[in-house]
Order: sequence, then C-alpha cells, then structure tokens
Amino acid sequence: MFDLSIGIMAYNEERNIGRLLEALLKQELVHASLMEIVVVASGCRDRTEAIVRDFMKQDPRIRLMTQDRREGKASAINLFLSIASGGICVMESADTIPEKGAIDRLVSPFALSNVGMTGGRPVPVNPPCTFIGYAVNLLWSLHHAISLTSPKLGELIAFRNFIRKIPENTAVDEASIEAIATKAGYELRYVPEAIVRNKGPETIREFLRQRRRIAAGHKHLLREQHYQVSTLRLRGILRILLQRQAWNVRDIFWTAGTVILESAARGLGNFDACVRKQNPFVWDISTTTKTWG
Repeated sequence: MFDLSIGIMAYNEERNIGRLLEALLKQELVHASLMEIVVVASGCRDRTEAIVRDFMKQDPRIRLMTQDRREGKASAINLFLSIASGGICVMESADTIPEKGAIDRLVSPFALSNVGMTGGRPVPVNPPCTFIGYAVNLLWSLHHAISLTSPKLGELIAFRNFIRKIPENTAVDEASIEAIATKAGYELRYVPEAIVRNKGPETIREFLRQRRRIAAGHKHLLREQHYQVSTLRLRGILRILLQRQAWNVRDIFWTAGTVILESAARGLGNFDACVRKQNPFVWDISTTTKTWG
C-alpha cells in the first residue's frame, strides 16, 4: 500500500479545478491511500484559490499553496516537492480530468522496486471532425503508440518521492522528471489503462505556439540534462504513422497538414533555443485548451 501526495499546479483554472478535485476525491484506491492533494496556485487572478478553499473545508487532505506571481510551472512543482509527504508523488495538469480508476492503475506498477516513474494515457476531447481536432488526436495517438514500447510520460504522472527539486528553468517538467528518474537507475512505465482526458488547442495559431514552446523546451532539456524523449525520434514516428493511418483522401491531406505544422513548430522551437537562446519556462497560456466540458 502506497501513500500518495497529489500535486496540481494551477494558473487561472477556475473553469476546471473544482471538477478535477471532485474527480480525484472520487477515485477508488486499492493499491494506495491518499494522504494529501496539494494545489499550488501561481499568480491566479480568478476564482481558483477560492474554489480550492471551499474544497478544503470539505476535506482536510486538500492543501493550498500560493505564489504571488507566475514563476514557471517548475517553480510551482518544487514548492509541491518541498512538502510532499507521500512515498509516491502524483502530478496532474490542472486542465485535465482523470477517468475512474486512473490513479490506482497509475500507481500499481510501483509494486516493482525497479519502477521509478509512471505515466497515464492522455486522450483528447477535441472532436476529430475539424482539421485541428484531427491534428491533436493524431499527435496523441502517436504519443500512445510510441509510449507502448518507449515510454514518454505526461499530463498525469507518478514517481517515487526521492526528487527534491527539478531545474526551475525547464519548460518540459514531466520530461525533466523522466531524465532524473532514468539517471537514478529507475525504469519508466507507461500505463495506458490510466486514462486522463485533456483538451488540445482549437486554432492553428495556438497549436503552433504550444508545439513551438515544447520543442524549445526539449532542446533545452537535451542541452542541460542530456536527455531526449522518445517522441523526438523521427524514424520511429514515421514508421508508426505509416502503419497506423487510414489512408482516405481526408486523412491524407490532414495528416500531411499535421506533419507540416509539427515540423514547422519543431523548426521554430529549435531556432528559439539554439539561435535566439530562448527558454520559455514561463509561457503564454493557450486559452482554447481551458474551455471544455
């Protein structure tokens, strides 16, 4: 039986934070017990903190930590790590919702002593009937296929509580934790049964901006922590793409469009990191990813 500390990093999440806390409190746990849920609110200017305080009155396991201004998600994570008391830390993005049973499935692999970090399967709620919805679903489908053999963990993760802090200038926090766990000799484990619902961008502009920021963050991670996530290995991505796609006329054009957008975003992100020396660890929020459900 594992004791869990759940961390949620939030910035202006009044639309979803209540639903997320409800979903976490309703999780049925067999392999673990919930010790605490820590919400770190960073520079919130909406009702996020007030909603969390209402939940604190209902359940003493919920805690709130605040930062007066945004200092980057990694800074908020380090606040969570400084007080997390459970043997296993779970981190979930504040704009997501775990499905029933997700948390218990996520932590069950820690029964094996060599497992140091796990990740669930993000499934977007974007309808694939639009081009951007199709692109978002395609990217997460590829993420799933790659992770089955070479884990890339994000949106909902868990790890043994041995990490005191992560680099505060990382823009790809889950990947940074992957690097630390791997360097410590632990194995990564992808848990596709632990499903978490998320929302991708709805516009080409926000899609490019988000993917560009992530690409720059991964380039910085490679330079600073000498770690490359599995989803950056182009040969494996192309092989899976060719094997899994349904090749009707719409899919051919929309897949090609997605490849062009992703390639442009990676190119711009690499330019930002290598030429402009930018590291976007405090990033602009994609507003369309916050309006769902």
